[in-house]
Amino acid sequence: MSRKIRYGMVGGGRGAFIGAVHRIAAAIDQQIELVCGAFSSDPQKSKDSGADLFLPADRCYVSYEEMIKAEAALPADQRMDFIAIVTPNHVHFPPAKMALEHGFHVLSDKPATFDLAEAKQLAELVEKTGLIYGLTHNYTGYPLVKQARDMVHEGKLGKIRKVVVEYPQGWLATRLEESGQKQAAWRTDPTKSGAAGCVGDIGTHAENLAEYITGLKIAELAADLTTFVEGRLLDDDANILLRFDNGAKGVLHSSQISVGEENNLNIRVYGEKGGLEWHQREPNTLLVKWLDQPMQVYRTANGYLGANAAAATRTPPAHPEGYLEAFANIYKNFANAIRARLDGRAPTAIENDFPKIEDGVRGMAFIEAVVASSKANAAWTKVKA
Repeated sequence: MSRKIRYGMVGGGRGAFIGAVHRIAAAIDQQIELVCGAFSSDPQKSKDSGADLFLPADRCYVSYEEMIKAEAALPADQRMDFIAIVTPNHVHFPPAKMALEHGFHVLSDKPATFDLAEAKQLAELVEKTGLIYGLTHNYTGYPLVKQARDMVHEGKLGKIRKVVVEYPQGWLATRLEESGQKQAAWRTDPTKSGAAGCVGDIGTHAENLAEYITGLKIAELAADLTTFVEGRLLDDDANILLRFDNGAKGVLHSSQISVGEENNLNIRVYGEKGGLEWHQREPNTLLVKWLDQPMQVYRTANGYLGANAAAATRTPPAHPEGYLEAFANIYKNFANAIRARLDGRAPTAIENDFPKIEDGVRGMAFIEAVVASSKANAAWTKVKA
């Protein structure tokens, strides 16, 4: 099939942060084309946002409902192939559901839905339709995260015993949502964010990264949520003990009131034979530690890395690849999975390497278990995914 994969965007209009990130990520490899959008709940703003992106006026829709219906009515050689959902959490499920029902694949920002019930309903619909659903847990797109995962899966560390994963930020150390800052406002509003604040926004990234690298599932947890900023309606700090399904133990810390921290996502994994350490602030370096050898330093784009890490790399050694490129790897693999479908073949393992609806359900189950545990004074609570 000799054409670009076409997509429409829901959300991401003027003043939005994550929409521009998605559009840049989709464009990096020049395999995907934005052809339409419903960019805002404000009809005029949606039209104006589409004009900013030089889209035809008749492909700039006033609502996602209009977009999905209109695109479904277009000839197959013109309509979008998938929708990208880049809205606040409470507007993830409705357009995803409608798109699947009209035959379109879906790539959604995380978390998958507003609550676990919606996530399970969405999973049933994905299974029923057989369409492709992806979730932008973008940190799994880094080359050395993939290298870490492969080393664990190949048994090089032995049986995993302990996982420590952290995601501290400091941007919500004050009541920023009262200043009119749009990103802070919806993330701290339970009617838009859901049952959790910090945990839903960044704690799910830490949860997903831990499960992706180790291949293990969080079976139960004991969580202590805190709202430090007076008057805030959702948690802004979380400290969680983890028990994995193989008997490993873990600690997950996420915070948005850790003053001075800048998206400091990091993970340490310890097995019987060795350990791994990776920091999002220095994503091109992976530390590998052994019982009886000096520590090794793995670097992106070198020939000793595995096939999955190599496939996620675009630049020569020492040329920084970061957040946008990792995001682009999710888009690239998702689009390639659609291309494989259109070509009548099964996607390769590398093409199929992106977060799916199962990850979305697990993320929502994680949020639900964390909130329930914290309300019960950090009682051990099962993750019911």
